[in-house]
Amino acid sequence: MPEPFRAALVGLRGAIARPDRPGLDLQEVPAPKRLAPHAFAVSAEISRDDEPVASGRFVVLHDPAGQDGWRGDTRVVAFVSADVEAEMAADPALVRVGWSWLTESLQGRGAGHTAAGGTVTRTVSCRFGQLEDADEASEVEVRASWTPLPDADGGLDLRVHLLAWTDLLCATAGLPPPGVLALRSR
Repeated sequence: MPEPFRAALVGLRGAIARPDRPGLDLQEVPAPKRLAPHAFAVSAEISRDDEPVASGRFVVLHDPAGQDGWRGDTRVVAFVSADVEAEMAADPALVRVGWSWLTESLQGRGAGHTAAGGTVTRTVSCRFGQLEDADEASEVEVRASWTPLPDADGGLDLRVHLLAWTDLLCATAGLPPPGVLALRSR
């Protein structure tokens, strides 16, 4: 494994060990082996009242030779899925808002990047047959990838990209941004 990529993973592992949001569980998981010579992966889950409300996966791919479309030698591939209210899933603006959660999270964490692309999907699932008694389920999914840019000293701070992704995950789960307290009804 090239030393710059190995050094970037140190910061990632530190962020995994100390998540900065309550209810957020981060775990290093096996990375895909066929997409790039070197890879690293993290899974996440957010629970509220002991019930999972959002989950995701953050994968870092590294190919010293680069790959077509990456515009660099490292690529982040991210996925987030969260339960949402039925009214929210019915709103056509949710897809644009979902993408803005990603771009604002990257910008807010100072995670310089290029070649970002992805999809936002809103779904409503109705159950039938033996599952008919279950409630209707609504979800939003964000699938995205981007190429992290080196910082001013030429290093690659993947930690800020992971933190931006956890901010996206929290936004899709309906959690307030860091430092903001949610108002609760009485």
